[in-house]
Formats: sequence, C-alpha cells, structure tokens
Amino acid sequence: MANVPVALQLYTVRNELEKDFEGTIEQIAKIGYAGVEFSGFAGKTTGKAWRVVSEFDLKVAGCHFPLDQLEKDIESVCEMCLELCCEYIVVPSLPEERRRDRKRWREAANSMNEIAQDIQDYDLKLCYHNHAYEFEKVGNELAWDIFFDAADPDLVGAEIDTYWIQYAGLDPVEYIRNMSKRCPLIHLHDMAGDEKKSSVEVGRGILQWDGIFQAAEDGGVKWYIVEQNECTGSAIESARISFENLKARGKV
Repeated sequence: MANVPVALQLYTVRNELEKDFEGTIEQIAKIGYAGVEFSGFAGKTTGKAWRVVSEFDLKVAGCHFPLDQLEKDIESVCEMCLELCCEYIVVPSLPEERRRDRKRWREAANSMNEIAQDIQDYDLKLCYHNHAYEFEKVGNELAWDIFFDAADPDLVGAEIDTYWIQYAGLDPVEYIRNMSKRCPLIHLHDMAGDEKKSSVEVGRGILQWDGIFQAAEDGGVKWYIVEQNECTGSAIESARISFENLKARGKV
C-alpha cells in the first residue's frame, strides 16, 4: 500500500480561516492532516501563512493561482511558493473568455507550457485543476482533450478533481489512469447521489474510492487532497469526517 500524504484544500474551511486563521490551521493539524493546499491566503502574507502551518508541522501540498497572475508576475508567485516550501503551482480554473473555442483552449495550454518551462529554474512544477466544463464538447472534441493534447506532458500535470469528473457523468478512475505519471495531485472530492449532486464528505457519496486509490497509486500520485465545496454543518467537522473515513480505509 502506497504511503500517500493527505492534505486539506483550504477552500473547504474558507469561512473559518477568515474568522480565525491560526485556530483553524491548528484544528486541521489536530485532526491529523499532513498538509494543506492554499487557494488564497485569507488576507495573510505568505510569510505569516508559512509561520502558522509550520508551527503545526503541516506541509504545503500546493497553491492555487489564476493563470493571468502567473502570466503577469510569475517571479512573485515563485517567490511565494518558495517561502511556503511548496513544490506545486496549480491553475484552478480558466475564465469563460479563455475557453470559448478550440483556439483559446490551445492558447491557454501553450501559455502554461511557457510558464512551466520558466518555473523549472525554481524547482517548481505546474498543474491544471479541472471542473466539469473541461468535459464539454468544443466542436467535435472534449475541451479536456484539446487542452492536454496541447500541454507538454513533461511540463504540465493534472490536479484531477474526482467530484467534477463524476459530475460530468464520466469515470474518475479512467481519467486518472489515462493521466498516469502526470497526475501528482488528486482532489478527493465526493458527490452525493441526490438530484443536486451535492459535495459531501469523502466516503459518504457515490464515488468508487477503491478504484480511484488504485489508479492514483499506480500512477505515482504524490498528494491526496480532501476538498468539499459546501458543508451543511461545520466545515471543520466535515474535514474530520473525511479524514476518519480515509483512516478507516487505511489511507492515513
């Protein structure tokens, strides 16, 4: 069994971070998570954020930054990641105007190729995080295929979000296997079987986790990252439930 560390995507606890950054990070550490992934810093500097996560012996699995920020000021982003001891820069999404047609999808991929080449000087790596729109047709092709056919496989990886592939009516296991050795980060993100396709705690939904874990570990995953978009109760309690369900499966 692979020993893959488990982090929490901090978007899950975004409201709690705004109210009490240090206390929320402490609770995440007490649950047992090995790391966190940032999608913003709740008004804190990266220096302050690092002091807090390191105080509680957490690592930084990745940091989300918009593509236009990387294009405009990649050096500053790299410096922030180095300050956080973070190896992976992740583009979390593309704005609508950058995904209207095949040309724009390819342009985004080519831009990421250039950025990924540049950040090698900092020993950093670049990934793209999916939603569901990557699995919509653009002409006769899926946007996902257009993008990753243009993205250099040696430079641009995937941060596969299992929920959004399931949401699109496709099989996360298939996509993880297809991206073998190119998918260092995986969002463990479960979906309820209700009409709303609600985001729920890992293990409380309909995703086939045994197959996901096997495909991920066969493909060399480096981090599992728990995420839940919306929580019906306490987000910290949801993070705890996901962690305990992973523990019951022998993943932590």
